[in-house]
Amino acid sequence: MPYSHHSHSGQFCRHALGSLEEVVSEAIKQRFEVYGLTEHVPRYRLEDLYPEERALSLGDLSDQFTTFLNEAHRLKELYAPHITLLVGLETEYITDDDLDHLRKLLKDNEKRIDYIVGSVHHVSSIPIDFDRVTYEKALANFSDEEGVHILGNHQMEQFLSVYFDAQHKLIRHFQPEIIGHLDLCRLYTPSLDLKQYPIAWGKLVRNIEEAINYGALFEINSAALKKEGWTSPYPGKDVVALIQEKNGRFALSDDSHGPRTVGQYYLHVADYLMQSGITELWHLDHSSEPNHKGRYTSPRRVEGDWRLHAFWNACREGKKVNGHCGTPSQP
Repeated sequence: MPYSHHSHSGQFCRHALGSLEEVVSEAIKQRFEVYGLTEHVPRYRLEDLYPEERALSLGDLSDQFTTFLNEAHRLKELYAPHITLLVGLETEYITDDDLDHLRKLLKDNEKRIDYIVGSVHHVSSIPIDFDRVTYEKALANFSDEEGVHILGNHQMEQFLSVYFDAQHKLIRHFQPEIIGHLDLCRLYTPSLDLKQYPIAWGKLVRNIEEAINYGALFEINSAALKKEGWTSPYPGKDVVALIQEKNGRFALSDDSHGPRTVGQYYLHVADYLMQSGITELWHLDHSSEPNHKGRYTSPRRVEGDWRLHAFWNACREGKKVNGHCGTPSQP
């Protein structure tokens, strides 16, 4: 579908490629109608910087995000005749200080941030999506009351519970319009059955119900399909079924990290949607009235049968040529 609510560029994210304008140009080339620009918020402790960022100062990261907002709004105006661009951000929750900084950032940039992608990438301040070694370090961090490291199901139960509790804090305090990669916690364990962890599953149910209550959209994130062992987007089928059971609403995201991954795996996403029985899709759009958190976007249902949209034929033609959805301009 010609919508995406989650993207990055090499200009403002060191593990991505290409400029923000190249990402936008590719989205236009593929005939996206709405495309969200959502770089990560700054991090506020030197120990939280990734290896590729070690040459940057905390001030550099803050300035980089401000530059992103300026550039995104420039592109939003420049390309308005061709595409609806939404300017947002993707959250980080490493410590509670990140939430305090996010409140200030949102206040300082009121009306410049259209929406939030609410994502969690850390458990107990340790990244869970950087590499397997770091993920296993986060998992091994859990100990029993005597300080003895615990193993097996109890360890995983605690890990998942802390992840979903952090997610709940973001949902409760900031009410993100888009819930980002809901089950990223099983990135390195894609076959993990979350229902086998009843405490964590209960927390997931709580999060989904609370997000639905204020009107959030749950992203179907195609980026999972490039991860080892994943045969579906985020979230997995069990979580999708739970969202459906609760009458939640879905939106699409490519979570692109440069022009080469704009729209990537969207044909696989279409198959997944049909297999899951998702007949209705939603997207964000600009609104003249503020929403529940004072931001100027609102969800809109995709009209008609999403499966019949001309985008999918163009996507199939692009795949025939180069294996991607659309016709990426980068070599």
